[in-house]
Amino acid sequence: MSFKNKIVVITGGAHGIGKCCAECFEREGAIVHVIDIKQGPWFVGDIADKATLERFANDVLAKSGHVDVLVNNAPPLFKGVDNCTYDEFMHAQAVGVAAPFYLAKLFNNHFGEGASIINISSSRDRMSQPQSESYTAAKGGIAALTHALAASLAGRVRVNSISPGWIDTSFKTYEGPDATQHFAGRVGNPMDIANMVLYLASDKAGFITGENICIDGGMTRQMIYTGDFGWKLEP
Repeated sequence: MSFKNKIVVITGGAHGIGKCCAECFEREGAIVHVIDIKQGPWFVGDIADKATLERFANDVLAKSGHVDVLVNNAPPLFKGVDNCTYDEFMHAQAVGVAAPFYLAKLFNNHFGEGASIINISSSRDRMSQPQSESYTAAKGGIAALTHALAASLAGRVRVNSISPGWIDTSFKTYEGPDATQHFAGRVGNPMDIANMVLYLASDKAGFITGENICIDGGMTRQMIYTGDFGWKLEP
């Protein structure tokens, strides 16, 4: 899957899954534009801010002229109903849903032939822990945004999302129940997601659009009953 001279845009590309994706695209010859709130040699800014998104899009287009791949990866705030303020909740939706929408809009007339948008959702778009409302709502939103954009951009841009499960961005190896609760027998790492991002961005995925692909080692398919495999609930 060569991406030689393809123009790739990644939000939240300074660490974790986003950084892994950026490095993989660069190895395949792509020109990668990253925005992240963390200071570094990329475009620095908070994608919850409309003006920042506009400056970033203008910077990308001034340097590269068009976009072939847009990866909306930046993670929203993770807080719950007990301690998440209204403003924090809205910031999470701005990062997780509004920014991906607005970047698609800003680049709408500048996508190259065969362009692709890949949104990073989460397996939390279908399952939850307590005190996770801001993050979970944003991830559910971007999963739905995916098929809406796929319909609106049909014939010009393929739009898909990936819902990662437990991904340890430090590539830590887990043993015991943390690993065996996954059908795959291990916790995931950023390469598990980056490999799919590159595939969806490639011509090999030319017949895939509007899809949400869950990559979680089977974790969300594990039915749990008290007593099975020693599982028990300890409130």
